[in-house]
Amino acid sequence: MYILNDLSQIHTSSPTAIAIGKFDGVHLGHRRLLGEILSAKQDGMLAVVFTFHPSPEELFGSSDGKVLTTREEKQRILEELGVDLLIEYPMTKENAAIAPETFIEEYLCRRLQARLVAAGTDLSFGAKGAGDFALLDAMKRSGGYETVQVEKLRIGNTEVSSSRVRAMIEAGELKEAGACLGYEYSFRGIVRHGAQLGRTIGIPTVNLIPPGNKLLPPYGVYFSEVLLDGQKYRAMTNIGTKPTVNGTKAVTIESYLYDYSGDCCYDHEITVIPKWFHRPEMRFESVDALKAQMDKDLAIGRRQ
Repeated sequence: MYILNDLSQIHTSSPTAIAIGKFDGVHLGHRRLLGEILSAKQDGMLAVVFTFHPSPEELFGSSDGKVLTTREEKQRILEELGVDLLIEYPMTKENAAIAPETFIEEYLCRRLQARLVAAGTDLSFGAKGAGDFALLDAMKRSGGYETVQVEKLRIGNTEVSSSRVRAMIEAGELKEAGACLGYEYSFRGIVRHGAQLGRTIGIPTVNLIPPGNKLLPPYGVYFSEVLLDGQKYRAMTNIGTKPTVNGTKAVTIESYLYDYSGDCCYDHEITVIPKWFHRPEMRFESVDALKAQMDKDLAIGRRQ
């Protein structure tokens, strides 16, 4: 997959099928939309995702910047799905002020040779978000492309959207969030050195520092799975600031791996998948009190 994020680079001489949106989480609703452009590959079109970085909401301060998928995670998922070209339109106030008609003519038609454009019902683009699917559809004849509008996906009574999934994560509803995403919410990164308190009390852990913009579930202890060196381990994970022993507000994801016999995995990549919330993060009067509670937690986790 090619990634273009400079205005001067946005160009192709091949006919394209383009999906427009923010695609945070790349959830099941997004995948329905992406299916439209991926199926067009059999007709000789490049599958192109046109997204924005940063998002318009983040640029104009209407969002806290927290995301379900980091930029790198989104890139990896889209590549795995089979997208040929990812456009990360650089959002500045100047670039955001482009007239929606100019956006269609200049980028979709002239530069990207659009033959099919797919979008959701809540599409907005161009100056003040004035561009919508109706405009996209109205200009298709002159632009030489077809349009597909993809309705919101519903699972039971739940409308699948990035904002709905974010609300689920913030509420600790991980199973429900996973049902909308189509995969289990997780954190991936490199094992970093910690204070090594766990090792001194006989409960060694692996430490992951989450990206600053990655949305976190409620702080607390979770029973989880950890992927390390091609193996999957049952684990107990604390997400939070470790108030008993940590004098800072730095957030860590710290996991004890059941049945792991390795000595050290610093600098190895791991994936942490919190599955069940066990209890909220707590401050204990002493390290001994913390260890006693962790021993109880571990015993409960072992029985899960």
